Amino acid sequence: MTKKERYQQAIAYFEEQIPIAETELVYDNPFQLLVAVILSAQCTDKRVNQTTPNIFRKYPTPEKMAKATFEELFQIIKSISYPNNKTKHMIGMANMLVTDFAGAVPMTVAELVKLPGVGRKTANVITSVIDQQPNMAVDTHVFRVSARLGLTTNAKTVLEAEKQLIKYIPQQLIHRAHHWLILHGRYTCLARSPKCKECGLTTMCNYYKKVKNEKFKIEEE
Repeated sequence: MTKKERYQQAIAYFEEQIPIAETELVYDNPFQLLVAVILSAQCTDKRVNQTTPNIFRKYPTPEKMAKATFEELFQIIKSISYPNNKTKHMIGMANMLVTDFAGAVPMTVAELVKLPGVGRKTANVITSVIDQQPNMAVDTHVFRVSARLGLTTNAKTVLEAEKQLIKYIPQQLIHRAHHWLILHGRYTCLARSPKCKECGLTTMCNYYKKVKNEKFKIEEE
């Protein structure tokens, strides 16, 4: 199977199985999404969604959050992973939005990564979700699933994986493909116990082929 055929099969499957592919983070505007994505680093979307309503109620705008004290914001997000760093990042992010961007969330990766707590992955999420830009955010799910399916080959870093994915995925589908891979990794292609029996991509899956061969060898012995 060629790389092109591999991508075509995966895209056809996901378009049928996950026709509506979007973030599971709850938000109403770009600022809220930015806050939610910063909080979601090494934390579940479920936990983030339980926490953000209180944040958005108290700090509905960058201007309001910029004036927050560390203690006030920390108390709201202390159940989130790494609350100390994230509290500092969010207050710093809000201040920079106010001072450098007139209170608006910028829509380029280059500008977004200047904000405290915002790396390339977060910037890619914001621009692809809000503006449908062809940017591929590679998290642990995307990295794992794309490698198992052979969509990426020998990618050692998330940036290498990102470059390989955007090379073969049609530009107009990249913002959706990000969610396809995340959702597949979150609910089917789990890290430790993937639900291969529920997956329609086993015929192209390198991981499944490897596990099947190992099981066959054990049975032979």
